[in-house]
Amino acid sequence: MRADPPALNRRAILAAPIALAACDRFAAAQPAPGALARPLKSLAPFPIGATGMTWQLDQSDWVEQMLRHCSQLTPEWEQKMERTLRPGFTYDFSASDRVVSFARDNGLRVHGHTLIWYAQGADVFKDEVPRARFAAEYDRYISTFVGRYREQIAGWDVINEPVAEDGDGLRDCHWSRALGMEGYMIRAFEQARAADPDAVLFLNEYNLENLPRKGATFLRLIERLLKLGAPVGGIGTQSHLNIDIPAGQITAFMRDAASLGLPIHVSELDFPMQRDGGGLPDLRSTAERRARQVARVGELAEAFMALPERQRYAFTTWGLRDIDSWLVREDGRNRRDESPLLLDAAGRPNPAWQAVADAFRG
Repeated sequence: MRADPPALNRRAILAAPIALAACDRFAAAQPAPGALARPLKSLAPFPIGATGMTWQLDQSDWVEQMLRHCSQLTPEWEQKMERTLRPGFTYDFSASDRVVSFARDNGLRVHGHTLIWYAQGADVFKDEVPRARFAAEYDRYISTFVGRYREQIAGWDVINEPVAEDGDGLRDCHWSRALGMEGYMIRAFEQARAADPDAVLFLNEYNLENLPRKGATFLRLIERLLKLGAPVGGIGTQSHLNIDIPAGQITAFMRDAASLGLPIHVSELDFPMQRDGGGLPDLRSTAERRARQVARVGELAEAFMALPERQRYAFTTWGLRDIDSWLVREDGRNRRDESPLLLDAAGRPNPAWQAVADAFRG
């Protein structure tokens, strides 16, 4: 489809339904007529973010909508190890540099994503690499990467998705096998803090609202890391929302997370209308699924607004418009009839946009 990037290695997320009884069709496929959405950043007393990739920087419509709605940019792929790490522990930060430069030139704050992720890096950080070299190269990668953008990036997802899929303990991976289950996390946070003392350092995870058991395990992990002296500075909840989450469950997680006193980042928000997996087809109408979608997204936005001001780091969607979503793109899930974001293909508001706007306005 395009030179940037290869198929993204994203996990399957539970899909779903929700929203206003407005249009009985997916906005991504047939956007409803109407005016452009009012800029979300004008409604929010904290940064509003979306992801971007290098190929989008050449699209004038994407650039126009990005600058209209957002005050923060997260590189979607350009800072993942599959792009930055090369054989022989060499680096290529050229794609990352381009996204960061675009953000700087256009007055956007940058959130770094991601330094250490269980799903990547094993092709270079192999199990047979001697432990001393493994540790040294691990430290060098983090310190080099974070130090390259010292004082240019507001925060980093230092560790991405460390909790087991079902929330029962932590993931075993090449990092934990070499450096210890908690050791690889502590080491990463320490290296990042030394490289940029002012950046907010996040532990980032998904399904925290969807699965209460996983949310509880994640928050206990943060408490444990803090007790061990790791400079964890923020909580990243990806918020890939299953729209069939029971009412109140999102609010409960956000309240529990807030009790730790750290800044919270809604870091990868989307809310698919389709179910994943091989289960029975969803026979509910689009209007019914849209209504559920609006309810869950609205609850998330209200729970975020209820946080103390100092804990509202940013509110970020994983993609800007429906057509930008990894669920819709050909290099992702290729669901052309999906509508998982706040804006349709033309930058007009999807039903969930109004729920977010209402929550932000109080």
